Amino acid sequence: MAVWLSVQVTGVAQERVRFVAYNVQNYLPMDRQVDGESVKAAPKPEAEKRVVVASIAELAADIVGVSEIGDVSQVEDLRRRLGERGLKYPHLEWVAAADLERHLALLSRFPIVERNSVTDLTYRIGDVELPVQRGFLDVTVAVNPGYRLRCVGVHLKSKRDVPEADETMMRRNEADLLRRHVDSILASDPKANLLVYGDFNDTRNEPPIRAIQGKRGSDRYLETLYLKDQDGMTWTHFWEFADQYSRIDYIMVSTGLRREVDFSGCRILWRKDWNGGSDHRPLLATLIADER
Repeated sequence: MAVWLSVQVTGVAQERVRFVAYNVQNYLPMDRQVDGESVKAAPKPEAEKRVVVASIAELAADIVGVSEIGDVSQVEDLRRRLGERGLKYPHLEWVAAADLERHLALLSRFPIVERNSVTDLTYRIGDVELPVQRGFLDVTVAVNPGYRLRCVGVHLKSKRDVPEADETMMRRNEADLLRRHVDSILASDPKANLLVYGDFNDTRNEPPIRAIQGKRGSDRYLETLYLKDQDGMTWTHFWEFADQYSRIDYIMVSTGLRREVDFSGCRILWRKDWNGGSDHRPLLATLIADER
C-alpha cells in the first residue's frame, strides 16, 4: 500500500515523493509462445503482470513512469491491478506516437497540471525522414500547492537492427531532440524541478547519454542518479540474446531538483523473481517536495 512519508526539515514535516521508472516489457497483446504454441495477439501473461505489479507495490510509488505498455486499455489494466494492491493513481498521461504498439505512460496520485508531451518530432538520416518512435512524455505534477515536479519520460531506439536506418544513428538523433526539448524547458525556467527518466537503450559512456546530460558544470546539466541495488549492482537490464547485463535505464535531475533528492531513498529494486515480469528492473528516486 502506498504510504505518505515525511521528514523533518527545520521543524516542519516535508512530504517525500517516491518516483518509479520501469520498462514493463511488452505489457500489450502480441504474438507469443503459449504452452509451446504460437498465439497471435496474446496478452502479457498473468504471471508476468503479477511481478510487475508486486514490484511497483514494493516500492510504494507515488508516481510511476512506464514504457513498453500498450493502448489505454492496457494502462487501465495496470492501474486497476495496482489499485487492488492499495495504490491509487487517479491521474494519467498516455503518449501515442509513431510506434503503434509500445507507448509511454505515467500514473500519478498527484494532479497533472500541465501536459506538454510531444508526439510528432522527426529527424533525417541521409535522405530518409524518421519519427521519434515513442515521442516524449512531458507533464507537470502538483505535489502540493507550493511544489511542482516536471517529468519527462523517454524510450529511445533499441539496439536491435531495423531496415530503415542504422540503429545507433537513430538513437543519437532521438537523444539530440530530447536534449533540445530539455533546453527549451530550462531556457524558460532555469530553476525547474525537472526529472528525465526512462529506457535510454545505451550505456553512460556512449554519445546519446552524454548528449542528453549536456555540458557538465553548466546550469542546464542533467545529473544521473547513480542508483544501486542492495548488493551494490548498478545494472538495470538483461539482454538475453546478447547474454549481457547493462545499465540503460536512468533517472536524471536538473540543477533545480538536485538538492531535493533524498539519496537515502534512491535505489534499483532487487527481487529474486525480477525477470519474471520484465527484462528491466525498476528504478526508485525519492524527492523531498520542498523548494531548496
